[in-house]
Amino acid sequence: MDNTIFGLTEGQIAQFGLTFGVGAFILYMLFIVFNLARESKAGKFGTFILFLVLSFGMLGFLAKNLIQWILDI
Repeated sequence: MDNTIFGLTEGQIAQFGLTFGVGAFILYMLFIVFNLARESKAGKFGTFILFLVLSFGMLGFLAKNLIQWILDI
Protein backbone atom coordinates (compact mmCIF):
# COMPACT_ATOMS: atom_id res chain seq x y z
CA MET A 1 0.00 0.00 0.00
CA ASP A 2 1.26 3.43 -0.88
CA ASN A 3 -0.88 5.31 1.71
CA THR A 4 -2.72 7.51 -0.79
CA ILE A 5 -6.33 8.58 -1.00
CA PHE A 6 -7.55 9.28 -4.53
CA GLY A 7 -3.89 9.32 -5.60
CA LEU A 8 -2.94 12.07 -3.12
CA THR A 9 -0.81 11.77 -0.01
CA GLU A 10 -1.92 13.09 3.37
CA GLY A 11 0.41 16.07 3.04
CA GLN A 12 -1.01 17.02 -0.36
CA ILE A 13 -4.57 16.81 0.97
CA ALA A 14 -3.66 18.97 3.97
CA GLN A 15 -1.97 21.57 1.76
CA PHE A 16 -4.98 21.66 -0.57
CA GLY A 17 -7.36 22.10 2.36
CA LEU A 18 -5.22 24.80 3.90
CA THR A 19 -4.89 26.73 0.66
CA PHE A 20 -8.37 26.48 -0.81
CA GLY A 21 -10.45 25.68 2.27
CA VAL A 22 -9.14 28.57 4.34
CA GLY A 23 -9.19 30.81 1.25
CA ALA A 24 -12.88 30.05 0.74
CA PHE A 25 -13.50 30.66 4.44
CA ILE A 26 -11.77 34.07 4.19
CA LEU A 27 -13.98 35.03 1.24
CA TYR A 28 -17.05 33.97 3.24
CA MET A 29 -15.92 36.08 6.21
CA LEU A 30 -15.43 39.08 3.91
CA PHE A 31 -19.00 38.58 2.68
CA ILE A 32 -20.21 38.54 6.29
CA VAL A 33 -18.33 41.78 7.07
CA PHE A 34 -19.79 43.40 3.95
CA ASN A 35 -23.28 42.25 4.88
CA LEU A 36 -22.81 43.58 8.42
CA ALA A 37 -21.71 46.96 7.09
CA ARG A 38 -24.64 47.12 4.69
CA GLU A 39 -27.29 46.14 7.24
CA SER A 40 -25.94 48.54 9.87
CA LYS A 41 -25.86 51.39 7.31
CA ALA A 42 -22.29 52.15 8.36
CA GLY A 43 -21.47 54.50 5.49
CA LYS A 44 -18.18 54.64 3.62
CA PHE A 45 -15.95 55.37 6.60
CA GLY A 46 -17.72 52.87 8.86
CA THR A 47 -17.47 50.18 6.20
CA PHE A 48 -13.76 50.91 5.83
CA ILE A 49 -13.24 50.62 9.59
CA LEU A 50 -15.21 47.35 9.75
CA PHE A 51 -13.14 45.83 6.95
CA LEU A 52 -9.90 47.13 8.46
CA VAL A 53 -10.52 45.87 11.99
CA LEU A 54 -12.43 42.65 11.31
CA SER A 55 -10.23 41.59 8.41
CA PHE A 56 -6.85 42.34 10.01
CA GLY A 57 -6.29 38.72 11.09
CA MET A 58 -6.87 37.49 7.55
CA LEU A 59 -4.08 39.77 6.36
CA GLY A 60 -1.59 37.86 8.52
CA PHE A 61 -2.61 34.54 6.97
CA LEU A 62 -2.29 35.93 3.45
CA ALA A 63 1.06 37.55 4.27
CA LYS A 64 2.37 34.23 5.62
CA ASN A 65 1.47 32.47 2.37
CA LEU A 66 3.05 35.26 0.31
CA ILE A 67 6.27 35.13 2.33
CA GLN A 68 6.44 31.33 2.01
CA TRP A 69 5.91 31.60 -1.75
CA ILE A 70 8.66 34.23 -2.10
CA LEU A 71 11.12 32.19 -0.02
CA ASP A 72 10.43 29.04 -2.07
CA ILE A 73 11.39 30.72 -5.35
